[in-house]
Amino acid sequence: ALPSWLLNQSALAAQRLVAHELGAVGAHRSHYSVLAALAEFGPDSQAALGRRSGIDRSDMVALMSDLVAAGLVERRPDEDDRRRNVVTITAAGRRRLRALDAAVARAQEQLVGPLSAGERTQLVALLSRVAERGAPA
Repeated sequence: ALPSWLLNQSALAAQRLVAHELGAVGAHRSHYSVLAALAEFGPDSQAALGRRSGIDRSDMVALMSDLVAAGLVERRPDEDDRRRNVVTITAAGRRRLRALDAAVARAQEQLVGPLSAGERTQLVALLSRVAERGAPA
């Protein structure tokens, strides 16, 4: 009944559910993370986008190439600093993100399915408080 163990087990279940639902539509968590970050925060450098999305720099280059090839993002040199690339979500990327949002929503529903609406609200509130506090550095 340790909260840390229960949170960890819940996180593992959530990761599996999200991976399954995204996989069913031919995507990975990293695709969703990048597209969601671009939609929420707007164009950004490739490096900053990787940091914001929690994606390692070495993986980001290949991921960007895949997303560009699929027409989901555009990658252009930064006008102010040609050493940087600025990434922008495309209209096709926004459509894809809506499909991925639906997949993630299905995973969320599976995860909290046993809970009532009130319990779901309470769970989110409690987890938000725990997450805001974070762990000591």
